[in-house]
Amino acid sequence: MKLSSTGAGFARAAKPLSLLLGLGPLCAQAAFLEDGKANLTLRNFYYNHDLRDSTKPAQSKLEEWAQGFILKGESGYTDTTVGVGVDVYAGLGLKLDSSPSRSGSALLPGAYNRAGGPRNADPRSADEFSEATAAVKFKYSKTELKVGGLFPKIPLVSAGDARLLPQFFEGAMLDIRELDNLDIGLGQMRKVNQREFAGARDIQVGNYYSVFSDRFDYLGGTWRATPQTSLGLWTGRLADVYQQTLYTGTQAFKAGDWNLSGTFNYLDTGESGTEKAGNLDSRMTSAMLSANLKAQTFRLGYQYNAGDSALPFIHDTDLPGVANAVQVLRFDRAQERSWQARYDLDFAALGVPGLTAFARYVRGDNFKVAGEDGSEWERNLDVTYVIQSGPLKNLALRWRNVELRGDATGRRDENRVIIAYTLPLF
Repeated sequence: MKLSSTGAGFARAAKPLSLLLGLGPLCAQAAFLEDGKANLTLRNFYYNHDLRDSTKPAQSKLEEWAQGFILKGESGYTDTTVGVGVDVYAGLGLKLDSSPSRSGSALLPGAYNRAGGPRNADPRSADEFSEATAAVKFKYSKTELKVGGLFPKIPLVSAGDARLLPQFFEGAMLDIRELDNLDIGLGQMRKVNQREFAGARDIQVGNYYSVFSDRFDYLGGTWRATPQTSLGLWTGRLADVYQQTLYTGTQAFKAGDWNLSGTFNYLDTGESGTEKAGNLDSRMTSAMLSANLKAQTFRLGYQYNAGDSALPFIHDTDLPGVANAVQVLRFDRAQERSWQARYDLDFAALGVPGLTAFARYVRGDNFKVAGEDGSEWERNLDVTYVIQSGPLKNLALRWRNVELRGDATGRRDENRVIIAYTLPLF
């Protein structure tokens, strides 16, 4: 179930403000069910990406500013043998600043035919766009089925939320938790609502942007052998494009005041069906080691794609099974090796509660660019402050800065400033 619309010059399926207000009574009815909740998030997003020294000289930069409204409501379940409930979502995006020469940030629809595709003849971004979806859910014992609009967070597909409005899918997901230490999940996704589009579309393939599919099926499970040890096995198939299997394991332990952990992933991907993306061979090994001491966390990561193809994945999704998929780059080219170092600090221990930050550096090499040896690196700085008291309590301010250099990308610099406030409705 889905409604969508965009601003001037784009087809409209619903008025944005009435869309948000119209879902209010539905959320209010859900409040009468046990454990019902709803909240409204206001997200103000400024995006600047300097492309002057990149390999895309046709456009010197991406720079846009927009305001988003994100309404989410979750009911509890009816008091029946099989409990029934509903989850609802509505989003509204408003353009605050843009121009045809700076569009394409993926905050707003309109600049591109599809993500990664050519610029439209008229590259102006939409003045406004809105969307809505709902999922009916059923629960028996510890097993839950959702059908409709989905925000999956599973090892193979994690819906992205790195722009103004979140990405979501249409399909069905079944989660089985009947055994205390074993979680099983299976499902199918048929359509996707991308972060920069309003409207359901076929599923686009990351790294192979001209390829689309109408079905993703998955099955997998995670076994918590002990409170410190977990093992997972997940498999997925994007119809007529790729077949993918993820093996994952995590081990945590204490050493004095230190909390230590390590995660190892192996992601094996090959072609499927009619092979719309051609022959595929991506064998991605990645590992992440973490050491936490009070307010400080140190991380080291390693990743290697032993295959002859770049990693295919569902475009715009996060990649939890890939250690070095960071803010801009994924370090997933054919034969690429990469290393990561990251440092996190919680300033509460230094007398500034609400302030957190991390610095991250990733370097990759061992791949080819136009037949020559290539390398690339990305450095991230990320600072967040959440106001702790007063009339603006819980207002979050975040600055995300990127500097990257690469033989395939050239030099690129990026800044994102995000101001967000979540208002509980009930």
